[in-house]
Amino acid sequence: MVMKQSNDNKFIPMTSISSGKTREVRDVFYYTNQIVNVIFIGAPEDDKWVLVDAGMPKSGEKIISVAEDIYGKDRPPASIILTHGHFDHVGGITTILKKWDVPVYAHPLEFPYITGKKAYPEPDTSVEGGMLAKISSIYPHEPIDISGAVIPLLDDHSILGLPQWKWVHTPGHSPGHISLFREQDRLLIAGDAFVTVKQDSFYKVLVQKEEVHGPPNYLTTDWIAAEKSVINLAALEPEWVIPGHGKHMYGTPLKDGLSYLLENWNEIAVPDHGKFVDGKED
Repeated sequence: MVMKQSNDNKFIPMTSISSGKTREVRDVFYYTNQIVNVIFIGAPEDDKWVLVDAGMPKSGEKIISVAEDIYGKDRPPASIILTHGHFDHVGGITTILKKWDVPVYAHPLEFPYITGKKAYPEPDTSVEGGMLAKISSIYPHEPIDISGAVIPLLDDHSILGLPQWKWVHTPGHSPGHISLFREQDRLLIAGDAFVTVKQDSFYKVLVQKEEVHGPPNYLTTDWIAAEKSVINLAALEPEWVIPGHGKHMYGTPLKDGLSYLLENWNEIAVPDHGKFVDGKED
């Protein structure tokens, strides 16, 4: 099986007050790995569970340890689902796959970035924003290669092993970005389609100040598609959300936050300037 982390894979010294914590929402767990959430779908007593995303660089062993704390040893996931292939969502994937030989599902539009064929655009350090945007040049952007493990998501939007869930294509932050939704309790796993912390602000990430915000702006390449994706997610009327960054939210604060974000999209989400905003990206 072909497995290779990116050529620029390296530990990134970033943290938050939530780092190392595992929280439970219904029968879904999420572990905050430095600044990003790794999600475990399934109660400990369930026959199967599914891992969503693979955390920051060098995080594979820790994610395995967290999974074993929840489900016990010798209980690999039925599969891994990637919301997208950015460095902070695939950083531990090869270590995890060496431990657990399981299929990885992703949208075909993400395949170039996770099969070694194409690098993502470099993060935009010029983008209007805070400290995390300014230092984004240190973030890995080269492709990983998990060619031997990755499988396209099913065309009918169903998910093998998770009959109550469906995947939703939510491009903008990346071409093949997806979110997951369970209609039964209206639980949304948003990935980075929208987040609940202002991701370019070092202070807000550090203290995990809770607010519905657009996708991380230094890596979002298509703001028109990103807005349409949030419109589509809001139309699902989620009652709960577990984002890629920030704490989970539910009920009125989530609904009001989404409404306010969409009503003020250009002011809240879209940077005043930047190569992806100004159309300078090749």
